[in-house]
Amino acid sequence: MTDQTAAPPAKLDAAVLKIAGVVVLGAIMSILDITVVSVALPTFQTEFNATYAQVAWTMTGYTLALATVIPLSGWAADRFGTKRLYMMALLLFTLGSVLCATAGSIEQLVTYRVLQGLGGGMLMPIGMTIMTRAAGPERIGRLMAVLGVPMLLGPIGGPILGGWLIEVASWHWVFLINLPIGAAALVYAYFALPKDEAHPAERFDFVGMLMLSPGLALFLYGVSSLPETGTITATKVWVTMLVGALLVIGFVFYSFKPKHPLLDLRLLRNRNLSVATVSLFVFVIAFMGAGLLFPSYFLQIRGEGTLDAGLLMAPQGIGAVLTMPIAGMLADKIPVGRTVPFAMALIAVGFFGFTQVDTDTSYLFLCGSLFVMGLGMGGTMMPIMTSALRTLQPVEVARGSTLVNILQQIGGSIGTAIMSVILTSQLNGSTPVPGLNNPQTGEPITEAGAAIASQQGAQIPLPPEILARGLQFAADSFATTFWVGFGLVLATFIPIAFLPRKRRQGAAPGAPGEPAVDTPIMMH
Repeated sequence: MTDQTAAPPAKLDAAVLKIAGVVVLGAIMSILDITVVSVALPTFQTEFNATYAQVAWTMTGYTLALATVIPLSGWAADRFGTKRLYMMALLLFTLGSVLCATAGSIEQLVTYRVLQGLGGGMLMPIGMTIMTRAAGPERIGRLMAVLGVPMLLGPIGGPILGGWLIEVASWHWVFLINLPIGAAALVYAYFALPKDEAHPAERFDFVGMLMLSPGLALFLYGVSSLPETGTITATKVWVTMLVGALLVIGFVFYSFKPKHPLLDLRLLRNRNLSVATVSLFVFVIAFMGAGLLFPSYFLQIRGEGTLDAGLLMAPQGIGAVLTMPIAGMLADKIPVGRTVPFAMALIAVGFFGFTQVDTDTSYLFLCGSLFVMGLGMGGTMMPIMTSALRTLQPVEVARGSTLVNILQQIGGSIGTAIMSVILTSQLNGSTPVPGLNNPQTGEPITEAGAAIASQQGAQIPLPPEILARGLQFAADSFATTFWVGFGLVLATFIPIAFLPRKRRQGAAPGAPGEPAVDTPIMMH
């Protein structure tokens, strides 16, 4: 039996931080790109004379590409080596970004966004693999805190950067900004990342790929179509979700047969990994879905500009930056089951503030709520990821990080769809304005829709009392949707309660449910 007092985890040395810098650069590009482009959707409608449903494909296409390529990351990392694969992903993402800036039609832009997503989908799982192997399990908490900065600041910095680029330059720079960052990251990666070994003997799971990648893409396509159709009974929603779900379920049963499946679900026999991934999945559904509605409230109800709405979100990022380094150090010393519930409680307290929103809620109150929420975010997502990956053996790291990223992607898409559908359903309950129709769809415009358009600068020839009534209805719709999000946040406490509260030592390294704290992970 080993001594119960674990040696204090070593600090992150210069060599590890140099490797982390490469991964952070890639993560910044990938995550910022999602939120920056979301700000540009109205501009794409004007530039390409397209409907919102058409320009939304610039987001959906990117998401589907991510879902398609992420399952391949674990096998490809072992087959070609993480350094080669990471540099290829950087190159593909940067090339896709430049092509997006040259798009002359909405169809071209969607096509180039898919290419960009194929590169972006590999950046996060491969980056996490590189960092985990470099640091070893005893320092993974601190290293995840480093990676967590772009993951949490992306949704906050993206709208600010996107709004500023569109205002001072043009929509092209939303994509061109990735060119200098991508070029710097490629050079940096070439010199900073150590050479690693490939494992050419492993056979590629073609059967698994034909089930899992199309299955994920079809399922997420159906989920992503929910906000547009507003109902799960629409053919393109339920058919694609059903076919996608059947393919994924088929893969789950099949995956235990081959020695090297595309996605190794055997890893979930590790209790710590399974509990952490379920916790992360529920957390992402709850927070990522509702998180996208915070800036929408400032834009649609309060009439703020894109840049100002982004700046109003800044307290959340400040809170996260303050607690994330502390949470990273604690995750290396204290089991996450003892710290994450307290951080989650802060998120719940901050989130509750948004269930009280009205047409004139104090900005001091809302920014304070965002700050408290940020404090909790900094101590939640990265420690849970740390718990998920710490117990894995070196040969399992690539596949484990792939599994975590797939569940995160699915959770984010489901959460976004749920919140969007609920908000749209609430807003559609507003009274239609007689004789006022949408010029693109021909459908009647509601009082809430007219009020939101008025807040965003449209000249609506309606009496002030109708616009005021519509605005109040829209604010109540946001509050109702935030109550649903608050309920999902509370549901996250259930899986979090099962996170490890004790650091058990003396078991065989990497044994299911046992933290491999005494086993350093060496670079392949």
